[in-house]
Amino acid sequence: MKTTLKLEELGMFVLGIFLFTQLTYAWWWFLVLILLPDIGMLGYLINTKVGALTYNIFHHKGLAVVIYLIGIYFDMELLKLIGIILFSHASLDRIFGYGLKFKDNFKNTHLGEIGNN
Repeated sequence: MKTTLKLEELGMFVLGIFLFTQLTYAWWWFLVLILLPDIGMLGYLINTKVGALTYNIFHHKGLAVVIYLIGIYFDMELLKLIGIILFSHASLDRIFGYGLKFKDNFKNTHLGEIGNN
């Protein structure tokens, strides 16, 4: 099952790359921005509860899709870009076993404990 889920996430990552190619940004912007959502980890400097909240906001695919759809509705390429980067990054993280965080510990995710995947 883990392999199937990782393949599904890989498919979503490829979808993100495809959607990015539909924008007018140069390809290197994808490479520059793909790790930017990890800024959500800065909340862990405060405590694990705030860290989990900020991390999960930046890694929630539903939020990414909503931002992308708002970008489509208002024809705002920047919002489309933000949605695609958030979505693609979350998929890439999940390929490597990094899921949404629980508030007790950074390693405790909805995919299980990091390192045991």
